[in-house]
Amino acid sequence: MFRRHQGADAPPASTYQMRQRMFAIGDDFWIENSAGQRVFKVDGKALRLRKTLILEDAAGVERYKIQEKLVHIRDTMEIEGATGRIAAVKKALISPLRERYDVTFDAGGEWKVQGNIVDHEYKIESDAGPIAEVGKKWFRVRDTYGIQVAPGQDDALVIAVAIVVDQMAHPAK
Repeated sequence: MFRRHQGADAPPASTYQMRQRMFAIGDDFWIENSAGQRVFKVDGKALRLRKTLILEDAAGVERYKIQEKLVHIRDTMEIEGATGRIAAVKKALISPLRERYDVTFDAGGEWKVQGNIVDHEYKIESDAGPIAEVGKKWFRVRDTYGIQVAPGQDDALVIAVAIVVDQMAHPAK
């Protein structure tokens, strides 16, 4: 996806491996890079009133906290960083052909997430261009999909958005 936009000196896109049905609240799991190294850990906080997941780096430093908003007309989850809320992710009210989610950043800007969300085949884009692609084409392992993040993006934030979308698309987890 990103190779044709890269120059000779541009860094390659980062690819991460995610496992389907692994986002159960109360469970912890690792996100690996394409080399199989553990890069991020998702800590599912059990016994809370609302769904809460903590995304940590490999050293155990909290990068983002993901929480469900309880009283909203449409599904909403928030992503918080060290300084507070960073973004809200909402399911689009009308999406006739494909599923769509809107990511609105408190500092300004928006990302659009659209495609076949349930089957983990979708893109994350901004007005400036592609942010990430989520799909199964990078990994042949059953119940596994990948997230390929464009160079220059905050990989942890993109992964946090993908986790939110997965939680909202599969609420029974």
